[in-house]
Amino acid sequence: MPQYTTKDICNIALVGHSNAGKTTLTETLLHHAGALNSPGKVENGNTVCDFDPVEKAYQHSLSAAITHFNYQSTHINLIDTPGYPDLLGHALSIFPAVETVAIVINAQIGIEMVTRRMMEQAAQRKLCRLLIINKIDAPDLNLQLLLAEIKSAFGTECLPINLPAENSTKVVDCFFNPNGDADFSSVPDAHTKLIDQVVEVDEQLMATYLEQGEELSPEQLHAPFEKALREGHLVPICFTSAQTGTGVPELLNIFAKLMPNPLEGNPQPFLKGEGNAVTSFHAQPNPSLHAIAHVFKVTADPFIGKLGVFRIHQGIINKDSQLYIGDARKPFKVTHLFKLQGKQQLEIDQGIPGDICAVAKIDAIHLDAVLHDSHEEDMIHLKSLDFPAPMYGLAISPKRQGDEQKVSLTLQKLQGEDPCLLVEHDSALNQTVLRGLGEFHLRIILEKMQKHYNVEVDTQPPKIPYRETISILAEGHHRHKKQTGGAGQFGEVFLKVEPLPRGAGFEFVDATVGGSIPSVYIPAIQKGIQQILETGAIAGYRMQDIRATVYDGKYHSVDSKEIAFVSAGKKAFLDAVHKAKPLILEPIVKVQVTVPNEYIGAISGDLSSKRGRIQGSDIRPPNLICVKAEVPLGELTHYQTELKSSTGGHGFFSMEFSHYEPVPYPFQQHLVAQFKPVETEE
Repeated sequence: MPQYTTKDICNIALVGHSNAGKTTLTETLLHHAGALNSPGKVENGNTVCDFDPVEKAYQHSLSAAITHFNYQSTHINLIDTPGYPDLLGHALSIFPAVETVAIVINAQIGIEMVTRRMMEQAAQRKLCRLLIINKIDAPDLNLQLLLAEIKSAFGTECLPINLPAENSTKVVDCFFNPNGDADFSSVPDAHTKLIDQVVEVDEQLMATYLEQGEELSPEQLHAPFEKALREGHLVPICFTSAQTGTGVPELLNIFAKLMPNPLEGNPQPFLKGEGNAVTSFHAQPNPSLHAIAHVFKVTADPFIGKLGVFRIHQGIINKDSQLYIGDARKPFKVTHLFKLQGKQQLEIDQGIPGDICAVAKIDAIHLDAVLHDSHEEDMIHLKSLDFPAPMYGLAISPKRQGDEQKVSLTLQKLQGEDPCLLVEHDSALNQTVLRGLGEFHLRIILEKMQKHYNVEVDTQPPKIPYRETISILAEGHHRHKKQTGGAGQFGEVFLKVEPLPRGAGFEFVDATVGGSIPSVYIPAIQKGIQQILETGAIAGYRMQDIRATVYDGKYHSVDSKEIAFVSAGKKAFLDAVHKAKPLILEPIVKVQVTVPNEYIGAISGDLSSKRGRIQGSDIRPPNLICVKAEVPLGELTHYQTELKSSTGGHGFFSMEFSHYEPVPYPFQQHLVAQFKPVETEE
C-alpha cells in the first residue's frame, strides 16, 4: 500500500529541445529531493535516465525515462524525454500520463523548434504548462531579452514565478515570498502581475482583491492558480541551473505546492464506442471504481522481455489483479507490479489512481492500450495524439541470407515501441521500407537492431513507385507456335489497348465472336497480360489505366493449350503497348511545409525548383507559415534532411499521395535506358 494518496501525486514531463539539460536537471532534482546520494553526469554515462548503451554512446536521451521521488509530502512522477526533433514521437507519447508539461529552454540558445512544438501540442491536449529556463549561469546571457522573446512568441500569459538574482547565482521567489532584488525587473511588479493573472479566472476573488485591496494568501490563490493553469491563462516561468543547483529547491517547491495533482488537472480525452456511436468517457480518479489504465510506453528487451508502462486513470490495480487489454476476452494476471526508477524496477503491491506503474513479460500489451478489470469498460480508448508523420525512408534488406524472419520480428518489436516508426512492404517493388522522422531517427533504430538483437541490414534509398501507362489506342498481334516433336504449342491473339482515366486501373474485355478463341483459353490470355501489368513494358514499373480488348485469334484443336495463349497474350499486349505511345507516370504528393515567417521565400523557391506547384499558404500562430504545394515524390527523397538544414531545424512537413502524372520526357528516356528486361524462353 503506497504511503500517499491521489491528491498527493504530481505527474510532470520534462520536454524541450536537445541540449536543454533535461536529463541533468532530472538528476539534480532527484539528488535535492533525497532520492540520489549524488547526481550522475551524462558525459560519465551514469545518469538514472540514460541507461541504454546506445544512449550512453550518444550522450543524449533517446526514449522517455520514468523516475519518481517524494518531496514535502508530495509523490512526484518525473518523466525525462528526448529532445531531438527526430525523436518527437517518444516525447509526445507520454502526454497522456501527466497533468503538467514542463518545457525546458536552454538559456544560451533560446526558443528552438521543439520548444514551439511542445508548447503547441501541450496546449492542444489541454495540459498545464510550465517553462523552465535552464543554464542561467552560462556566460554572456541576456535573460531579460529571452524573457521578452518568450512572451512575444507564446503570449503575455507567460509570467516569471521567480527571477535570477546576484548574477544568476540564486533565484528570488515572486509568488510565495516576493522580497528581494532581481538581476533585472522588479520582484514586486512580477508578483502583482502573477496575482492579477490568477484572480482574473475567479470573479469573486478578483472583487475581494480589487475592491478591498486585501493581500491574498497562497492558500486563497491555490484553486484559481490551478484553474488558470488548466485554462492556459497562466504559464509560469522559472529559472534554474541544473549544473550548479541554482533554482532547483525553488523548482521543487513549485512542483509540490503549485502544479496540479490528478484531481486538479484536465482529464484525459477518453472515448467509448466506435464509428458514429463513439461518445466521450470521463475516467474518474476514484479508487472505488473499476480500474482503467492507459499504456503510454512499451519497451521490448531481448533479455528481460516486454515492459508496459501505464498511468492509472481510475480504480486500483493490485498485484494479482486480472486485467483485460482493450477488447480482449481473456485477461492476464498481474504477477508483478512495478514502480520505475530509470531502468530499476521496484516491486510494489498496489497502484492507485493517478500513479504511474509498469508490468513485465506480458506479450499482448501494446502502446496506447487501455487496461481494465471489467467488461463494462470494453471499447474504451484514448483520443489519438497528433504525432508527426514518418516521412524519411530507407529501404532495408538482411545482410545475411536467411535472416528475413529475424529482421521481420525485430522490426515488429521496434515498431511496437515507437509511434513514429513505420514499416512498409511494397510487393510490387519487392522492398521493405523503414520510415521515421529523419536520418538520425533511423540511424538509432538500425543501431538498436544491431546492438540489442544482433540483426544487421543493408540500406539504400527507397524506390519511387513509378507507374506505366499508354496515351493512344493501338492494336497488337502475336502468333505463338512451337514444335519440338510430339505435341506442339499454338495460340494466336489479336487485341487492342486504349488509355483509361487516371486511377481507373485495368480492364480486360473479351470481344471474340464465333469461337475464334475457345472461352477456356480467354483466362490464359488475361494471365499473360497480367504478367506484363505487374512487371512493366518499358521500364519495369507496374502498369495501370489501360483497357485491353481481345477481339480475334486462332487456335489448333491438338496443339493449342493454356501455356500457348499465356505467351501469345503477353506478346500481343507488349506489341500493342509499344505502339500506343507508352508513358511513365510519377506519384504527385500534397505537401504542407511549416516554417517560421523568415523562411517563406526560400522554401517557396526551393519547392518550385523541385517542379512543385504552390497551392497557397496559411498563417499559423505564433510566427509560422504553412506552405501548401503539389510536388513529385521523387524530388523529396532527401527533403527531411534538406528542410532541417535550411531552417536550422525549425521547419517540418507532412505529405500525402495525390495522383499520378507523366514524367518529363527526358527523365522517361533515362528510366527506360536503365531498364533491363528479364529474358524469358518462348
